[in-house]
Amino acid sequence: MKKNKSQPQLLVAGVDEVGRGPWAGPLVACAYIEIKLTRNVKITDSKKLSKLQRENAFIKLMKNGIVGIGRVEPQEIDKLGLIKANNLAFQRAIANLKIKPDFIMIDGKDRIFPETTQNIPFKSIVHGDSLVRAISCASIIAKVTRDRLMEDFAYKYPGYSFEKNMGYGTKSHIQALAKYGPSRIHRMSYKPVKALMGKFEKSLHHKDNSSNPQ
Repeated sequence: MKKNKSQPQLLVAGVDEVGRGPWAGPLVACAYIEIKLTRNVKITDSKKLSKLQRENAFIKLMKNGIVGIGRVEPQEIDKLGLIKANNLAFQRAIANLKIKPDFIMIDGKDRIFPETTQNIPFKSIVHGDSLVRAISCASIIAKVTRDRLMEDFAYKYPGYSFEKNMGYGTKSHIQALAKYGPSRIHRMSYKPVKALMGKFEKSLHHKDNSSNPQ
C-alpha cells in the first residue's frame, strides 16, 4: 500500500500595524510569512520587548521570512481617517509580499475591507500580536521599521524629539508643538494637534501685534 504524500503546508501571513496613536509620522504595517523558524530570540507583541530585543529579533526575522511593508503617510491619514488608513497600510503590506499567502491572520478587531486582503481568506484576532506567532513577528518588524523612520525624521525636523517619543504626545512633544507649530509629518486631523495649532497661531498673532503697535 502506497503512503499518501504529505500535503503542502499552508503559507500563513501575520499582519500588524504600528503607529495609530502618534500625532506625527506614518502608519506602518507589516505582512510576514515565516519560512524558517526563528530561534534564540523572544517573539511576542513588540510592546512587550525592549529595543535591543526587538532589534535582535528583527535581524533574524528578516533573514528567515518573507516581508511586505505598507506605509501610509500623515496626509493620507488626515484624508482617509484612521480605519481606512489602517486598511490601506495592511493592503500595501500584503501587496508587497513576494509570495501570495494562503491565509492571513490580522491583529485587532477593526472592520477589514475586501480589497485589503486581495480576497485572500483571513481572520482578525484581538490581541493577536501576543497570541499568534505570525502576528507577533509582523508586530516586531513593523515597530522597528517605524522607529527607524522616526529616528530619521528627528534629523529632518529637529526640536520635536521624534527619536525619543516616536511621534506620541509626550510632554516634550507638546511643548515643541506649542513653540514651533506642526511639522510636515504631523497629523493635522488629530484633536490634540488641532488644539495646539490653535494656541500656536494665537501666540504668533499676539507676538505680531505686540511687535507692531498701532
